[in-house]
Amino acid sequence: MLQRFTDRGIFASMLLLSLLALSVQSQEYGMFETSSDVGEAQHKGSVQFDAAQGRYVVSGGGANMWFDVDAFHFVWKRMSGDFAFSADVKFLDQEGDPHRKACLMVRQTLDADSAYADAALHADGLASLQYREAQGAMTREIQSDQTGPVRIHIERRGDYVSMSVQPQGGVMQPAGGSFRLQLNNPVYVGLAVCSHNNETIARAEFQNVVIEPLAPVDMDKMNLESTLETIAIASKDRRVVHRAEGRFEAPNWSNDNRLYFNQDGRIYHIPVAGGKPEQLNTGFADRCNNDHGISPDGKQFVISDQSQTGRSLIYTLPIEGGDPKQITPAGPSYWHGWSPDGKTLAYCAERNGAYDIYTVPVEGGEETRLTTADGLDDGPDYSPDGKFIYFNSDRTGTMQVWRMKADGSEETQITFDQYNDWFPHPSPDGKWLAFVSFEPDVKGHPADKDVMLRIMPVDGGEVEILAKLFGGQGTINVPSWSPDSRSLAFVSYRWR
Repeated sequence: MLQRFTDRGIFASMLLLSLLALSVQSQEYGMFETSSDVGEAQHKGSVQFDAAQGRYVVSGGGANMWFDVDAFHFVWKRMSGDFAFSADVKFLDQEGDPHRKACLMVRQTLDADSAYADAALHADGLASLQYREAQGAMTREIQSDQTGPVRIHIERRGDYVSMSVQPQGGVMQPAGGSFRLQLNNPVYVGLAVCSHNNETIARAEFQNVVIEPLAPVDMDKMNLESTLETIAIASKDRRVVHRAEGRFEAPNWSNDNRLYFNQDGRIYHIPVAGGKPEQLNTGFADRCNNDHGISPDGKQFVISDQSQTGRSLIYTLPIEGGDPKQITPAGPSYWHGWSPDGKTLAYCAERNGAYDIYTVPVEGGEETRLTTADGLDDGPDYSPDGKFIYFNSDRTGTMQVWRMKADGSEETQITFDQYNDWFPHPSPDGKWLAFVSFEPDVKGHPADKDVMLRIMPVDGGEVEILAKLFGGQGTINVPSWSPDSRSLAFVSYRWR
């Protein structure tokens, strides 16, 4: 009996100590388990939690959270599944590096080179969605078009991560852009601060912190969001130009740095730096599809429109807008390329049940059929010297990139992989070939699919992934290179 009493006493004491330990932990870390420095930081970070105000003050050092390794202080807990994570964020010190960061983070491990994603607020006001796709890989980012938000939000749904921001005096709104990031459960989720200077400590306040699981998607209640983005070829960093509910597609990049795209049958344009889209006057053409573009001299615009006959026909009009002039004699015809000398249009057309590549004089006239192989040939675009036309064809099974001389001779396969490669576009400097790749089991080029933007040297070589995104039809159907060949414009999509 005495032994049983003693055992019960010991058990009660241990239980009390455990409860006290949990209470102390809760008082110290709130909803999180603990905190730790990640990577090499000269000054140890810390966290102070005020339970009454629901306020976390996180101090962190570290040289950077970038490239292939990070250094910062992290207040974290482990989670699995889909979730939404939000907090009011502000820096507490007036002095410090303008690139110091306060972040909401999801991370695979606590290793310095771990795969991760975060919604990062920089001290200079930049808000960006940063990510490292795999351990030891380089960090990339999608820069929001909103600066200085007071509240930030990161969301993990399946293999996609996205960010929202709330400006001062405004409401929470999607920052635009998302990316595909495969992380295994469980993941580390929490608050991160980096001083961006290993000699100092930065302090940031996180308040009204909310982490909540996300229910399974009910597609009947979801809305589609489109985001117009640019991506730098050298760094692979992305920047949001414009986002809106609904579907818009297929950007063209003009010589005066405007982006043209189609939405609801009309053509719009917007400065690359951002702003409000303006509608281009296309006269009677109010059923424009995503096959449109700009003449080499920047003076004319070409559209594919089906408002007159119900079949897509190709028209040209002044770049400032005006009455369309019909070019192709028959339809359906879908424009894709303009010869560098400005004299010829290349397009995909269906004639007698076969889809092939055709050309026609820009002033109109008789069309010339360039391809006759069995299967689908699509997406023709000229090389900048006018000697070649690149296109995609499924004549060997999967859709691959091909090249032929401008007269249709010497057809040569360029890509040989398991993906379905569509819409090849040579860069203006003639060095790169960009295209969109669908998974092997995807037929055609449908909308709302997991795709990759990829590039390869025109002379042959390794194919690189620029971005993994939710897109497909409408992402880069037509030429979208910047005039200096340093960037590419595209459209990504998200259901929310």
